[in-house]
Amino acid sequence: MNLAIRLAWTNVLVPKPQAEPLLEAISKFKVTFAPLVPTMYIGILDHPDLAHTDLTTIKGCFSGSAPLPLEVIRKFEEKTGAIIVEGYGLTESSPVTHVNPFRGQRKVGSIGIPLPETECRIVDLEDNTKEVPVGESGELLIRGPQIMKGYLNKPDETAKTLTRDGFLCTGDVAKMDEDGYFYIVDRIKDMIISGGYNVYPRDIDEVLYDHPKVLEACAVGIPHSKRGEAVKVFVVLKQGQAMTENEVIDYCATKLAKYNCRCPLNSGRNCPSPMWAKSCARICENSTDNGIEACTLASLTISLDAD
Repeated sequence: MNLAIRLAWTNVLVPKPQAEPLLEAISKFKVTFAPLVPTMYIGILDHPDLAHTDLTTIKGCFSGSAPLPLEVIRKFEEKTGAIIVEGYGLTESSPVTHVNPFRGQRKVGSIGIPLPETECRIVDLEDNTKEVPVGESGELLIRGPQIMKGYLNKPDETAKTLTRDGFLCTGDVAKMDEDGYFYIVDRIKDMIISGGYNVYPRDIDEVLYDHPKVLEACAVGIPHSKRGEAVKVFVVLKQGQAMTENEVIDYCATKLAKYNCRCPLNSGRNCPSPMWAKSCARICENSTDNGIEACTLASLTISLDAD
C-alpha cells in the first residue's frame, strides 16, 4: 500500500481477499500490480472463473509472508505473462530485508538480495559466531536500519534474538549463492531431525506441489519412538481429484531421498488446510485414524514413517 501511495498509483482494496473477489477486482479495475500471498495465488489458479478472466493487465506481482512454491510461480506467470518476485522480512525487521529486483536479474525461488544498508550473514546452526561458506545452509542473521531495537519489556527474549553486535537472529535456515542471492531453506523450528538426518519440510512440499492432483501440501515433524521424529504430510487435492496413499508413496519415492520418504506409511488425521498444518502439528501428531478419510476439502493426510 505504501509503495502505491508513494508512486501515486490507485489502490484497489479487497476486504476479503479470496479468489473470487480478487478475480473480480482484477477484471474490473484492470489491475497492473498485485502484491499477494501464496494462498491467494493458489486460490486464483484453482478457481473456475480463471478460465474466463483476463489477467493480462497484470505486469508485476510480489509474494511474501511464506515461500511460494515454484510450480505455482510457473503456472501463474504462464496465465498472466507477469513476473512474480519474492521478498523476505519479519515483524522484527519492519518488515522487509530482501527482495528480487524487478529490473535486473531475478532468480526464481530466491528471496533476492538485501536492501540498501542491510548486512547479512549465514552462520553455523550451532554457533552463530561462525559463518558458513557460500552455498552452504545456516541461520540467516540480518543487521540494518530497519531492525528492531528489542522486544518491549522483554530483555531476556531480546538477548536471545539480537546478537551483541546488533544482528537479528531470524530463526530461518538460508543459503547464499555466488551472486549474493539468498534462498530460504526452512524455519529452524520446522526442520525435522529423523534418525540423525536433517529433513527440510519445504523440500517435500515442493515435490508434492509438482503433482498434478495436488492443490496444497505441507510437511511437519511428529514424534517417533525410534528416530526422534518422522514426517507427516498434509495434502489438499484439486477439486474432483482422488488419490491413494500408494500414489503418494510411489511419487515421493522417485523425487525424494530415502530418509525423507520411507515405508510403511500410515494415514493420519485430516487437517482443514496445509497452510494451517504447522500451527496444528501438536494436534495432528496425536492422530490415530486408520485409512484415508474423505472430507469437504478432499484433504489427504499421510504419515511418512521413517522405519
